[in-house]
Amino acid sequence: MSSQDFYSIPEIDVETLAAQLQAGDSTVQLLDVREPQEIDLASLSPFTNLPLSQFSEWSETISEQLDMHQETWVMCHHGMRSAQVCMWLNQNGFTNVKNVSGGIDAYSLKVDSSIPRY
Repeated sequence: MSSQDFYSIPEIDVETLAAQLQAGDSTVQLLDVREPQEIDLASLSPFTNLPLSQFSEWSETISEQLDMHQETWVMCHHGMRSAQVCMWLNQNGFTNVKNVSGGIDAYSLKVDSSIPRY
């Protein structure tokens, strides 16, 4: 994967994510690819957790868990793992995927300081 591939992934900023969460808009699928111990430290409740380390366990059934044509936002700690998953989702038939820029760390810094940083 080249760095150009990384930069071609559409991104959403954490302020837009916060507005989406506050509106309670359920038209967007929210996917968090961090590890369970990271979720225990800091999480946003509407996100579905599919840890990247368990990719081999969930990748075969992802189209049964998520709608491939519904807008999907992917988050991790800083945005790198989620970018990788966004690329994979795009390569596997998902049509509207966005990476949460800066991940939950940026969300804590810019939106909600009550979310612990780690």
